[in-house]
Amino acid sequence: MALSRLRGPVKEISKSHAPSFLRARFLSSSSSRSLSRPPCVQNSLVGGHGSLLRPASLFLLTGVQNNSLKLKLWVGGIKHFSSADPSHTVLQMPAMSPTMSQGNIAKWRKKEGDRIEVGDVLCEIETDKATLELESLEEGFLAKILVPDGSKDVPVGQPIAITVEDQDDIQNVPATVAGGSDIKEETTNKNVKNENKGQEKSSIKTSASALPPHILVEMPALSPTMNQGNIAKWLKKEGDKINVGDVICEIETDKATLEFECLEEGYLAKILAPEGSKDVAVGQPIAITVEDPADIETVNNSVSSGSEIKEAKPTHRDDGNEAKTQKTSVVRISPSAKLLITEYGLDSSSLKASGSHGTLLKGDVLAAIKSGKGSSSKEKTLPSPQKASPAVSTDSRSHIKQSDSFEDLPNSQIRKVIARRLLESKQNTPHLYLSSDVILDPLLSLRKELKEKHGVKVSVNDIVIKAVAVALRNVPEANAYWNAEKGEVILCDSVDISIAVATEKGLMTPIVRNADQKTLSSISLEIKELAEKARAGKLSPNEFQGGTFSISNLGMFPVDHFCAIINPPQAGILAVGRGNKVVEVVIGSDGVERPAVVTKMNLTLSADHRVFDGKVGGSFFSALGSNFSDVRRLLL
Repeated sequence: MALSRLRGPVKEISKSHAPSFLRARFLSSSSSRSLSRPPCVQNSLVGGHGSLLRPASLFLLTGVQNNSLKLKLWVGGIKHFSSADPSHTVLQMPAMSPTMSQGNIAKWRKKEGDRIEVGDVLCEIETDKATLELESLEEGFLAKILVPDGSKDVPVGQPIAITVEDQDDIQNVPATVAGGSDIKEETTNKNVKNENKGQEKSSIKTSASALPPHILVEMPALSPTMNQGNIAKWLKKEGDKINVGDVICEIETDKATLEFECLEEGYLAKILAPEGSKDVAVGQPIAITVEDPADIETVNNSVSSGSEIKEAKPTHRDDGNEAKTQKTSVVRISPSAKLLITEYGLDSSSLKASGSHGTLLKGDVLAAIKSGKGSSSKEKTLPSPQKASPAVSTDSRSHIKQSDSFEDLPNSQIRKVIARRLLESKQNTPHLYLSSDVILDPLLSLRKELKEKHGVKVSVNDIVIKAVAVALRNVPEANAYWNAEKGEVILCDSVDISIAVATEKGLMTPIVRNADQKTLSSISLEIKELAEKARAGKLSPNEFQGGTFSISNLGMFPVDHFCAIINPPQAGILAVGRGNKVVEVVIGSDGVERPAVVTKMNLTLSADHRVFDGKVGGSFFSALGSNFSDVRRLLL
């Protein structure tokens, strides 16, 4: 395998010392090595005085050999010289890819005190793209490891180790540097929002250090848009043996329910995220595996339950909220809360504000009214002639209680994504609506003939799919999408029809690929299989991702016509209503017009106006109408 090498000189080098280098070597893609998916942001490098610099170009192309690119990369590192402390070099987490902002220390190949030769691998680093080996191009000794094995989300530029040139200097490394606390504080203070996350992960590392050799299984990113998932079901129990390829659990993502296969042998020692866990973040530990079955009991004794690891973060937040509540008084009152305070004669200073910056919300006042604070206060403030009004206030309070009663229905990951994407589609896509009626009688006659004479059972929806696919093939301008980056229309090579299927978890859109080239019977069989998989949540990503055009059919319901919402990045979706019998003037074979009963079906196209103009939309409906009027052409 050709290797991509990354090199870079260490910053702040004394004139009397030769430059120090670090080199990274490609190991494997992150899809097979790492289960976490770090966020991708821009890189910064440490400059001459510890300041953050933005390099003009991170990568410089130096040559092409064996179809691989050799890339050169500056890596942050600081050499320190002092009369009191020995000369040492602080190695920092390097930026090994243009999108890398943090990395994981997968494994240290060198131990503290080991000698380092030119070309020795110091450690393995998991980036947002691959797992790389960090090589040294300078001799020395590894004096201190600041970031241990298994450390996650180490920011680029954070110190990870200290090297010295003289072995005698290992014991003389200053305590402040050796501990790494001062350096880490400077780094973490730059991003206060990640403080809680770091504390949670450090608590996991602390408990993990006391465990026997083990693997921490994290929530994987099973789809491009997944940032959290639900543990639907554990197929392995604690103590079970795991072979390569065994399915250990089912994970509900934002697209479907997928099986999580294990890539290494071992034993499932501890389940950290139990069955039914919701909104488990990508990268969060869900289980612990070990190689030796004798270590299972040790892991169980060390890690009592998964909730203890997860509670480290909420406990910290609760303490902060309590302290904030004690220090913060009511600063602002919302308008609805102010009306309730006036109506019930409450003292705002005695109420607890739960809103941001000490804002008293309507819910805070309602909670106080339910607890009985409102009745006594209101009776004191009301004048004596109006003492008969407590009955009215009681009725109003009961009315508030009734209106305040509701039931929360938890949303699945699929429904959350659908809600977000539909909103984005209506906000960002200019919808154009075109509608037309087609006569359904030729289609119904063909369907009946196929069933009686040939024993082939197809549905109306199967024939509609074929008719739409052939129309898209004949009007290629309609089988396209809008490329926002280029600002132009991109024509699709194949006709792939997405079919809307209603499931308990939400609407899924399995795809019939190359529908224009398939027969009616094959389309019918494929639709049945895909619909069954969709309702069971067993669709694979390639069966619902992609598609060039969508069809939503509500003909089985009493819906005459409706307008569907475009499924980006597609440019069109056809809404199919039910068939209705109407009386219409029909020209007979003798050329005489006569009234007749025909079955008509409404078709409404929702199209991206950046792709479809009136001409393209009209041409598409003309081709579609011809397919319905002469439906036998679909058999060719």
